[in-house]
Amino acid sequence: MQGSQPSDRAKALFWVVIVVALGMAFRPEIQSWLVTLSADPRAVTPRGDLAADEKATIEIFKRGKPATVYITTVRHVRSFWSRNILRVPEGTGSGFIWDADGHVVTNYHVIKGAAEAQVRLSNQRSFPARLVGASPEHDLAVLRIDTGLTRPTPVPIGTSHDLQVGQKVFAIGNPFGLDHTLTTGVISALDRSIDNEDGGVIDHLIQTDAAINPGNSGGPLFDSAGRLIGINTAIYSPSGAYAGIGFSVPVDTVNRVVPQLIAHGRYQRPSLGISANDDISQQILGESGVKGVVVLDVANGSTAHALGLRATEISRGGGVRLGDVIVALDGEPVPDVAALQSLLDERRVGQEVALSVLRDGARVTLKGALRQ
Repeated sequence: MQGSQPSDRAKALFWVVIVVALGMAFRPEIQSWLVTLSADPRAVTPRGDLAADEKATIEIFKRGKPATVYITTVRHVRSFWSRNILRVPEGTGSGFIWDADGHVVTNYHVIKGAAEAQVRLSNQRSFPARLVGASPEHDLAVLRIDTGLTRPTPVPIGTSHDLQVGQKVFAIGNPFGLDHTLTTGVISALDRSIDNEDGGVIDHLIQTDAAINPGNSGGPLFDSAGRLIGINTAIYSPSGAYAGIGFSVPVDTVNRVVPQLIAHGRYQRPSLGISANDDISQQILGESGVKGVVVLDVANGSTAHALGLRATEISRGGGVRLGDVIVALDGEPVPDVAALQSLLDERRVGQEVALSVLRDGARVTLKGALRQ
């Protein structure tokens, strides 16, 4: 007797029974598998409130962004073929609004050699800028833009003489052309000195680990209260990009230099008006153990002349009368010429100072106002 083949209907019924049986036996697993195949979005986990330090950082950025600007510079080049003057992009940098009159502060090296500068505000409006003044020795420059009836928002000014290592800092700038970028860090060290592009030295810099890259130059460095405490100036990096060491000109220096740049176009550095040389001073004072600056000559009409400083004199017979030895300024030691210049740079023309000198073995204090 030949067996009959099951019909298609019977086959379908068989598999339905099998699937139902499996579903009853492994219901949780199948349900889970079916859920994974769903196209519905995952449920959102409630975040809760932002942390206090996050809120503070956000607020600092919101307040600092309108005062931070994006600076582009252009140089003029004469075409070899047409002899026409071409406008060639020079570079980019950062800056900040100093006051409601449209003065913008940036680094001198940002605008050095540029024929034109353009300033773009946080609202994306751009304005041509003119150079008001510059101080290459401080790497500071002031531009001015005309915003019409719209008054730009100035940056809040803080202090830098009371900063401490470990304080939080916040930098806003335009690294690599990415405008209004916020980076954070701490003060890593204080009173650093670095060489500037003109062969001089910039003193009393703030060192920070907040990320500073090309394009950040000239931008503001804020403290946790949202006040300006420095202007981002340089980085130390073997590769030319961020390596964890950045430097900022302290705001106390900025607040001393910028008003003079606005008023006079240049910084009026106080001067004693003496001639001195570290090598000669060391030769004369080496065996005595005294550290100071030997006054070799005094210029007529200078601060030193008004204070009554004595210069070194050589008689016709070849004898030498040692001049005054400057050992302190306002109680701060003066071991060499660089230290004397640094202390003078912290003061203003017309400011009263007390100069401590050694004269014929006795310590003498001379007081008077600084001249240029």
